[in-house]
Amino acid sequence: MQTRTLGHQGLTASAIGYGSMGTKMAYGPSDDTESIAAIRRAHELGTTHFDTAELYGWGEGEKLLGEALAPIRDEVTIATKFGFTPAYGTDSRPAHIREVVDASLRNLGTDHIDVLYQHIDDPAVPIEEVIGVMKEYVEAGKVSYLGLSNTTPENIRRAHAVHPVSVLQTEYSLFARESEEVMPVLEELGIGLVAYSPLARGFLTGVAKPRSEYAADDARQQTPWWAPGNFEANQSIVAELTALAESKNATISQLSLAWLLAQRDDIVPIPGSRSTSRVAENTAAADLTLTTEDLVRIQAIVPDGGIGGRLAF
Repeated sequence: MQTRTLGHQGLTASAIGYGSMGTKMAYGPSDDTESIAAIRRAHELGTTHFDTAELYGWGEGEKLLGEALAPIRDEVTIATKFGFTPAYGTDSRPAHIREVVDASLRNLGTDHIDVLYQHIDDPAVPIEEVIGVMKEYVEAGKVSYLGLSNTTPENIRRAHAVHPVSVLQTEYSLFARESEEVMPVLEELGIGLVAYSPLARGFLTGVAKPRSEYAADDARQQTPWWAPGNFEANQSIVAELTALAESKNATISQLSLAWLLAQRDDIVPIPGSRSTSRVAENTAAADLTLTTEDLVRIQAIVPDGGIGGRLAF
């Protein structure tokens, strides 16, 4: 698989990465054995960038990813994040950052984290103070590159002035287009973009179901794309995208990921799946080339994102 450069500090990643949130939260029951098999299959197919966070099972997601990648740790980059509390509040106080990052190193079973993100802004702590603590870990050789997630252009500028930010992680897909507003700042500062939920939390896989068919604690219960009325409208969009994908001997998932890759050469989507077959489908998107006509057609089908808006985390 081709690699992409994220930022100006030397970070490289496979064009398609792997997001591990679903292995421990948000999308129903999971099986660790199946998740580990999916992670290792992704690597076999060329994926070199793997993403997790303290939030994903409060350390359990990091442990699972660390176990899965232990045999090939030197062949991959691992990203993790801090900043949430169990009540989904924010806590980026310096002492808490140090506590979480030290725990992440232990959970992952590694002596360094390739990419460390602040997961979400903390209005109680100036970003300069946050990035200053993150910088300490770079200087100590325990973190290689710094990133921000779910933040504003102003915070990106302020953080970057303290220490170079290599990458921004944000939700970005055909259904979630809000992050396009920050692209000029990323271009100006030379910062790459890692796109989480690139398949719109499963809506762009062709197998989305009504809310009534998901568990009560499934994240899609709270996602506006699945609200009655919105769901049906979004299914119509998916039908048109699927027809275009099939005309290219591809799936809608592959079309959606290839669309992201076509937006900029420093975007890396991180779809997540606990299925080895889905992982294979997703990684194959790196080989799908979209023509100018394809991109125009996609824009006509879904000009402003999905109907109803995204879930804001």
